[in-house]
Amino acid sequence: MSVKIMALEAENVKRIKAVALTPSPTGLTIVGGNNNQGKTSVLDALAWALGGDRFRPDAAQRDGAVAPAHLKVKLSNGVVVERKGKNASLTVTDPTGRRSGQQLLNAFVEPLALDLPRFMEATDKEKADILLRIIGIGTELHTRDMEIKALYDKRTFTGQLAQQKKHFAEELISYPDAPDEPVSASDLIRQQQEILARNGENQRKRQQFHELARQRDEALEEMHRLDERIAELTAQREEVSKKHTLLFTQAMDASKTAEQLQDESTAELEASIRDIEEINQKVRANLEKSRAEDEAAQYDSEYKRLTEVITQKRADRMALLNGADLPLPGLGVEDGALTYKGKHWRDMSGSDQLRVAAAIVRRLNPDCGFVLLDKLEQMDMTTLQEFSAWLETEHLQAIATRVSTGSECQIIIEDGMVKDAEPTLPPVTEKPQQKSWTKGAF
Repeated sequence: MSVKIMALEAENVKRIKAVALTPSPTGLTIVGGNNNQGKTSVLDALAWALGGDRFRPDAAQRDGAVAPAHLKVKLSNGVVVERKGKNASLTVTDPTGRRSGQQLLNAFVEPLALDLPRFMEATDKEKADILLRIIGIGTELHTRDMEIKALYDKRTFTGQLAQQKKHFAEELISYPDAPDEPVSASDLIRQQQEILARNGENQRKRQQFHELARQRDEALEEMHRLDERIAELTAQREEVSKKHTLLFTQAMDASKTAEQLQDESTAELEASIRDIEEINQKVRANLEKSRAEDEAAQYDSEYKRLTEVITQKRADRMALLNGADLPLPGLGVEDGALTYKGKHWRDMSGSDQLRVAAAIVRRLNPDCGFVLLDKLEQMDMTTLQEFSAWLETEHLQAIATRVSTGSECQIIIEDGMVKDAEPTLPPVTEKPQQKSWTKGAF
């Protein structure tokens, strides 16, 4: 069983004149009163008694007190702690009656339980480090956080590149009617030369036709002349007639071939050669736009892949936390900061902050079953009741102060004493009787 505070007696400590307190073994015990009446001095007295000289108040002795400060605390494990005398020397007695010292108290008294504001005022990272140290997964969780951060940074950079490439591609001009590849001037010139060669061959055949036609006409004229000399030149005419017939046949064949010939135009190629630079400029523009779009798509795909990896890493990290033995359900660590039910410390309600702090401090030393809390004015009555019920569920004892004189307070401190407490009167001693004299009597 964890150790609880069973009773406190304090005299002449800070503002305390004389206070006796018997707190509830579990739940919330509230020390109430107005300001500057000695409420916080009760907590300081407990912290000094149990925590040793490092918790000794700067002005431990009450101003104006004749007797020295005196503290006595009884604990549930039977240990009695007492400070008294001019030097407030410490006496720690265990249940067997043997004396011990601060080392015995340190075994079951958690320093943060005596100074909870120290935990509550720590940085987010310090709180997270304490929690991770308690549940024993600090190193592994840090490694996973570093992996997630590296992936997140890489994904962010990839996303930025994808957007840049996308915007760059959108701003580039494209030419839908341009060829897919740059045009080669040498290919165009080669095609032009082939056409010119074919056209030259056609011209040669035309010239051949004209030459044959000319020769045919000459043969005809000669045939007419020979007709006049037919008688004389019958034999000669026969030969010329044969020649004419042959030439005529050849001429007719040549004529048919010439009529079928069609010259090819080089105008389109000549225009292409003239416009080749403009065409190739359009082709290059299209290729550049296509490459930019492809790069943007690749970066976008990589961004999505990294998002899936990060999601899985975060799920693994959450599984690690969920599998840990947490001091309080709902606790976690996000980006190196302590969270509770998804909220960071600054966003938690005051009651949730106290609940988290008490649970973590309790886990730091399970043998310590109490915490000291100062200034619970931030809690309304409903929240106080809920907090007290939670403390009882956790079998945890909390002794707290509150600027109040209401019914929620177990005791009220007024001018360094418990209000309405029976005063301790000094012992009555009989006064010596005075002799009475009677007139006339000797």
